[in-house]
Amino acid sequence: MASGFFALLDDISALVKASAASLDDVPAMVTKTTGKVSGIVIDDTAVTPKYVVGLDPSRELSIIYRIAKKSLVNKLLILSPAALLLGYFAPWAITPVLMLGGAYLCFEGYEKVHAMFSKHPTVPTQSDAAITITPEELEKERVTGAVRTDIILSAEIMAIAYSQVVGQALLNQVLVMLAVAVFITVAVYGFVGLIVKADDIGSHLARDKFHPALQKFGRGIVKFMPHFLGILSYVGTAAMLWVGAEIIAHGIPFTSHLLHDLEEALAHIPALAWLAKVLVCAIGGLLVGFIVEKIVVLLKKVFGNKNARGTHM
Repeated sequence: MASGFFALLDDISALVKASAASLDDVPAMVTKTTGKVSGIVIDDTAVTPKYVVGLDPSRELSIIYRIAKKSLVNKLLILSPAALLLGYFAPWAITPVLMLGGAYLCFEGYEKVHAMFSKHPTVPTQSDAAITITPEELEKERVTGAVRTDIILSAEIMAIAYSQVVGQALLNQVLVMLAVAVFITVAVYGFVGLIVKADDIGSHLARDKFHPALQKFGRGIVKFMPHFLGILSYVGTAAMLWVGAEIIAHGIPFTSHLLHDLEEALAHIPALAWLAKVLVCAIGGLLVGFIVEKIVVLLKKVFGNKNARGTHM
């Protein structure tokens, strides 16, 4: 009986050692996954600051905190479990879901590019001018808009994170998904908070009580931030197109091979290989976005006409 007890202890010890060895792989998998979603992280970071522009500066960090909290809750309680369940019951659906998200990103990116080059700027009508909105309502509207955009990007992040841990032990899958959700949310919204408060930091450093060199540095920050936010907006748009198209391309064997061949052809110059891939994907993203936009317009016309006919009947 004693020998049986010690044999059981040996089995438990072996199981614990195997689990510990498996858990050692988690940090490496988190690092690998974070690298895979870097494009979407750039997009998320670049898009978010616009949601606090024009609002009370004293409310900026509070608004970002609210967006970050909702983003983390969505990742932890909705998107991660959904990815795990989908991967278990319908693994074939992961790639189509990713591609749909990629198409949405291309559509959003195309809309932004189209707005940049549009020759017909929108002019507010009298009815628009008559609409008033309180600061609280505007803040709520901005948070809702930010969360809506974030959930698409977060869904892409968590789906890609899951695709990197397929075949791993369930515990490892869960730990990697949770670690990626927390790390990326903290990193993205921490950096966004730093961006939106950078001008306040610069103004503080520009005060007379600091060394002239610090004052000059602070004034430089204040002058540079509007330009930086403009650049960030362009980077965010480019990232939407690039990331969306790359996700779609990797879901189609033919285009996936073409991207791989392009990178292989320029492998001796890594920076050029990366730039070529990004440029090709961005152009492809514009094309996909254009097609999706035309489909959306067509669907609106079709269903709009049906609703109009139903109203008159």
